[in-house]
Amino acid sequence: MLIVMSTQATPEEIGEVAARAESLGLQAHPIHGQQRLAIAVTGMRESLNPMVFETLAGVIEVIPLTLPYTLVSREAKAEDSVVMVGSVPVGGPHFAVMAGPCAVEGREQILTIAAAVRRAGAHILRGGAYKPRTSPYSFQGLGREGLEWLHEAGRESGMPVVTEALDERSLDVVCQYADMVQVGARSMHNYPLLKACGRARLPVLLKRGMGSTVEELLLAAEYIVSEGNRAVVLCERGIRTFAEHTRFTLDLSAVVAVQRLSHLPIVVDPSHGTGKRHKVVPMARGAAAVGANGLLIEVHDDPGHALSDGQQAILPEELAELLQQLPVILPLTGKTLAPRATSATSA
Repeated sequence: MLIVMSTQATPEEIGEVAARAESLGLQAHPIHGQQRLAIAVTGMRESLNPMVFETLAGVIEVIPLTLPYTLVSREAKAEDSVVMVGSVPVGGPHFAVMAGPCAVEGREQILTIAAAVRRAGAHILRGGAYKPRTSPYSFQGLGREGLEWLHEAGRESGMPVVTEALDERSLDVVCQYADMVQVGARSMHNYPLLKACGRARLPVLLKRGMGSTVEELLLAAEYIVSEGNRAVVLCERGIRTFAEHTRFTLDLSAVVAVQRLSHLPIVVDPSHGTGKRHKVVPMARGAAAVGANGLLIEVHDDPGHALSDGQQAILPEELAELLQQLPVILPLTGKTLAPRATSATSA
């Protein structure tokens, strides 16, 4: 249910609507749009009479919502949301590039790659300190030490950083060092983690599960937003199909579908989406052409010796070439490269 308030509604009238919802065991979520203030009410019972709210002062209209992901839907908020990662805007007309190695392998490695992707034009530094791997014998990341080095690299290069949390315990550590927390594809259905991200102070990068539908992705985002954190960026990273020519099938149509259904920004990960270095840049150009809000790209200065996913990491010079091409493509979708951070803001 969406309760549309008068533009002249007082704080007391808005508070009365929220109090009425809470007295009924519901949750009230004020949504500030460009044209209106609305209050989305979740936890609805089908038998609840809209008159409960229609008679309150300051209420213009009560609108039933039909989608199960109430808060992230266009029904609740028509305008595109813009999420700030440090001082970098992601969403709306802004196109942001997140780049860096799959994993932090050492201090000199992450400092070197951070400087290289900054020179190439990237906006946000990515790097994994906690790595969920298919095999228990694969490199699992450096944990807190890796986060410390990633934090240092972000500050040295002047970029905010994004890194993955695997569970609630690692989330607490990530929040001490990062500007954005990533929920990986394997964790998209980890509902306790999603709820914890909703209570955290950091923006969240939520990746689509490799076997998940667009609706399931939006419902996962709803878990985060319903806990109070509206700074969510979605990520299409490929789904598992019968195809053998690619590691996953990068579903660029999901970008179009999400943008029709939701106000949340969506970026594309062509590295995991293809798993093959020679496919990354062409699919990155495709993501820009269909209207994505950014890219998440793995970059390594020595992919042949990378400890994780070297086969899908591009070189810094390839990233630089892509960044030079994007200004030609982005005007087709009404977007421009986001302004770059002047300094890192991680804690």
